[in-house]
Amino acid sequence: MSDKQPLLVIAAGGTGGHMFPAQSLAEVMLRRGWRVRLSTDARGARYTGGFPHSTEVEQVSSATFARGGLVNKILAPLHIAGGVMGATLRMARVKPDVVVGFGGYPTIPALSAATILRLPRMIHEANGVPGRVNRLFAKRVDRVACGVWPTTLPDGAEAVHVGNPVRLAVLERAAAGYIPPGDYPMSILVIGGSQGARILSDVIPPALAALPSDMLRNIRVSHQARDEDQARVAQFYADQGINADVEPFFRDLPNRMSEAQLVISRAGASSVADISVIGRPSILIPYAAAADDHQTANAKGLSGAGAAIVIPESRLDIDTVSEQIATVLNSPEGALQMSQAALSVAMPDAPQHLADMVEELARSRTT
Repeated sequence: MSDKQPLLVIAAGGTGGHMFPAQSLAEVMLRRGWRVRLSTDARGARYTGGFPHSTEVEQVSSATFARGGLVNKILAPLHIAGGVMGATLRMARVKPDVVVGFGGYPTIPALSAATILRLPRMIHEANGVPGRVNRLFAKRVDRVACGVWPTTLPDGAEAVHVGNPVRLAVLERAAAGYIPPGDYPMSILVIGGSQGARILSDVIPPALAALPSDMLRNIRVSHQARDEDQARVAQFYADQGINADVEPFFRDLPNRMSEAQLVISRAGASSVADISVIGRPSILIPYAAAADDHQTANAKGLSGAGAAIVIPESRLDIDTVSEQIATVLNSPEGALQMSQAALSVAMPDAPQHLADMVEELARSRTT
């Protein structure tokens, strides 16, 4: 790529919830002729395999106050300060046209450097309640884009609702034809965010096993479980005679979702966006420990449209989940309506709208 092409620096933290929207923007901007550099930490680097190969990837020194012991909390400011200094020196040299942060502590160095150097900068907040880092920068950037609306922002910060960008692999399955449940092979997809969820691995398998045998014999399960839970979950399904594929991470997740009659999921912003764009009935189980209960806010769009059943963790038990699964699978017409309702709240143009904001911000600084 030519150095004359405009340069976008994308900064994103180390979870799929931050990295997948960042990947979506990278895909669009590269197609529009921009150079794209991704700034992330070691955790985020695990998700770079899905990014276009022409994306430049740099790992930054970062830290979080949320994990680790006392020593980590004492050293965290030093790691972050070192990351800010390094990012400032790099940006002073390469002079990016726009810097976009997607949240998480690894975005602090890039957004701080862009602020110090007075470069065009913006953030995208995926959740209904912003994370700590995006709250910190909401009034220090030129633009704020939101994935969920309404989003609670600090006083004085204004935002544009663009939706949550989904990856190209998801867009390719947008509004894929839905086959309602019936007396034939059916698929259920269980996903607990990009790293699985232990409580789903504890409750969902026995809830499925409690279904009537004439329904269960038609079901194939794709279950995303943590590494440490994979073997026991797979063994449980095998012992119950349930046809199941249990993996820590599904690289073909959009295809599995498009083939599913029902999705059982956490209510992470990216998962909710994928479910909406592909258009599938869902049972959503918001993560109770999520900061400011933002996953409950994320679920409101689908549940309000009649596309999702929301079960709080406080009510999550085998009987409740089994009953709700059976309700969806026993009602082909209702499941089809849920699928259509999911599509009604989808924002498949979110990647293009976010890219438009980036280019508008770049133009505004050159005129």
